Amino acid sequence: MSHGRRFMDLIARTANALDADAVEAVVQRLAAVRESGGRVFVIGVGGSAAAASHLVNDLRKLAGLEAYTPVDNVSELTARINDDGWESCFVEWLKGSRLNSRDAVFVYSVGGGNLERNISPNIVRALQLAKEVGAAVMGVVGRDGGYTARVADACVIVPVLDASLVTPVTEAFHMVVGHALVSHPDLQTASAKWESTTEAQPG
Repeated sequence: MSHGRRFMDLIARTANALDADAVEAVVQRLAAVRESGGRVFVIGVGGSAAAASHLVNDLRKLAGLEAYTPVDNVSELTARINDDGWESCFVEWLKGSRLNSRDAVFVYSVGGGNLERNISPNIVRALQLAKEVGAAVMGVVGRDGGYTARVADACVIVPVLDASLVTPVTEAFHMVVGHALVSHPDLQTASAKWESTTEAQPG
């Protein structure tokens, strides 16, 4: 079997094994944040940072949520890393954004953060602040979900069906689940361009 076929089969099996109820729980949490007038702060590292930026776009444009990510301002992010350190870069950004109990912190991560092993400590510190101020915590993570899954109010854990492909499969499902969220009828407030174009055509 080719790698391409093996990978696509793995994606299909992972989709079928994913907890759809967890997706619904995240949708309801996001809807509650919107109802309360809160904001969503999306954080991620590496490929997950790119997914964070994508989700912010979709939350704002398609779901009517006020959303931001620190990775969209590379000047501030790198200044904080350079001057104060990697571990504090997200938490200090959230403090500067006046994170509060109406808001939410949404995590995209493969491991979910592990302070003891010094894996994504910046995610852990950000979530510690979220819990301190009473902000909601949500995420889409892989492996066992790490710190994110332990403290989240709603979290989708991408099941590991092949330990040799944890990262690419989890990061692929960041996008899949993100699109499931913003296209959910309980969350979506505007159609995407192609869907709106299709709806406008006769027949």
